[in-house]
Amino acid sequence: MICYRLQCVNSHAFEGWYRDSATFAHLQKEGFLSCPECGTSDVQQALMAPAIVKGGLNRRSDKPEKPVSEPAVQGPAGGGMPDKVLVAFQKIRQAVEQNCENMGDRFAEEAVRIHHGEAAERGIYGNATERDHEMLREEGVDVVAIPWVRRTDS
Repeated sequence: MICYRLQCVNSHAFEGWYRDSATFAHLQKEGFLSCPECGTSDVQQALMAPAIVKGGLNRRSDKPEKPVSEPAVQGPAGGGMPDKVLVAFQKIRQAVEQNCENMGDRFAEEAVRIHHGEAAERGIYGNATERDHEMLREEGVDVVAIPWVRRTDS
């Protein structure tokens, strides 16, 4: 696991944990990283001192630790996302998945079509890059980026 100190375009600093540098690079390239304070996906690594960890074993069991595949959001006290916040985001995710259509990488295109009346008005969600967000703002489309946390059943 790698902990990166991150900073968004609006100068909000936070930390994220990733399986490896390739995972971070992929998530950043695809626009899957977002600032927990303002929601922007324009996130870059901030300067930080390197941490050297001895060994990769769990000292209690001498077994390799299980990697985590999703980034964690760092809370203000350094202990991760508070449970109440995590539960709230899990409920938001569940409501979005139950009531909206997943457009995947076609999200921005479909949002514009709905905005111009070329497609049926409905709730949608999906992936959007910072460039997509900028284009949607210019078109006058209201979009909200929310942290996409693990489901409650995973």
